[in-house]
Amino acid sequence: MNILTPSINSRLGWINQIYLCIANEFWRHKMPGFVYVLSNPSMPGMVKIGKTMQDDPDSRVAQLYTTGVPVPFKVEFACRVDEPDDVEKRMHTAFGPYRVNPKREFFLIEPEQAISILELLNVDDATAEFAEDDAGIDSQDIEAAKQMTQRRPNFNFDEMEIPIGSLLQSTRTDDTVEICGSKRVVLNGTEMTLSAATKQMMGTQYNLAPGGYWTFNGKLLRDIYNDTYGNV
Repeated sequence: MNILTPSINSRLGWINQIYLCIANEFWRHKMPGFVYVLSNPSMPGMVKIGKTMQDDPDSRVAQLYTTGVPVPFKVEFACRVDEPDDVEKRMHTAFGPYRVNPKREFFLIEPEQAISILELLNVDDATAEFAEDDAGIDSQDIEAAKQMTQRRPNFNFDEMEIPIGSLLQSTRTDDTVEICGSKRVVLNGTEMTLSAATKQMMGTQYNLAPGGYWTFNGKLLRDIYNDTYGNV
């Protein structure tokens, strides 16, 4: 009996360790956390979709601001979810065709595209908890990000060499708009800004950056915009 006891105890201990590893992994995936959508004015047309299990989400935003990023990220949306690993994975799958690098969490989409999907899940909006002022980021850095955003000009069809009378084709529907001025278009007989036309076309209650929703001669307006203005 004395000879067998150590062997039995050893096996029980090994089984217990396996159980604890499996249980910890299971509960890790079940722990509530946050899923966030971030943008950065130095990376126009791109968003980061990620998650954090930290109790203080602000610290995660501060961690992302490294020496390799010229200005801090802007929190477009953040929500509290019961299974952040699963939600993040599904978001990454949904926007997989727009992923910049399989090893990174950046996507060539507008923030509103990711936000609209998260809102369909009836998640608990936690954007306020990611407030910039509490993120441990220097106020001068925050101001630099704001100034960079302000330097990005609005769409100007004259400067983008899209003539009056040209048609822009929606990437989501069969709708088209006609250019009627340097910053105006006509949708269904009504003159408006392209942002307003995009909002109406998509049937949303919030504003949408129009660059990814329209093409001219088969080219995304976002690409034409970047070709025109570069990193101004």
